[in-house]
Amino acid sequence: MSRVAKNPIILPQGVEVTLSDVQISVKGPLGAIAFAANPAVKLEQEGSSVLCSAVEGVSNSDALSGTVRAIVANMVTGVSKGFERKLNLVGVGYRAQAQGEVLNLTLGFSHPVSYKMPAGVKCETPTQTEIVIKGVDKQQVGQVAAEIRAYRKPEPYKGKGVRYSDEVIVLKETKKK
Repeated sequence: MSRVAKNPIILPQGVEVTLSDVQISVKGPLGAIAFAANPAVKLEQEGSSVLCSAVEGVSNSDALSGTVRAIVANMVTGVSKGFERKLNLVGVGYRAQAQGEVLNLTLGFSHPVSYKMPAGVKCETPTQTEIVIKGVDKQQVGQVAAEIRAYRKPEPYKGKGVRYSDEVIVLKETKKK
């Protein structure tokens, strides 16, 4: 059995988990998320914790039990605390501005870039060069951050572009004469 799956998922106060054969749904103070259940993994709720275990005789059930446990644990964390990803804009004239559901970016192109936020993800711009993406679903928050970063990835010579706040860019040395 997977080492990850052996750890129980502790449910914080105010979080409800509904388990069925078809889907797993988690409800909390920040929202609700549903996930399709896998028949190779058995989930049981005991008091304020959820246990994952592999089904006997099914191939890959050991690996899937750890994966499903990690996904359900992220769902519980998302509806109780939420997830956020911070991006920084580095470059002269690079700006970001959040207007409701749309993030407007000026990234040195001949046109402004506008990115529409998907449902369940919110965006804030504390300053013109910082973007904070918040949401309940960890995968969706990371995907939105990656799509925004993909508009102008940090280049290796000056480091200009959109980068994660904790990302370290190793700059290349310029060509010598």
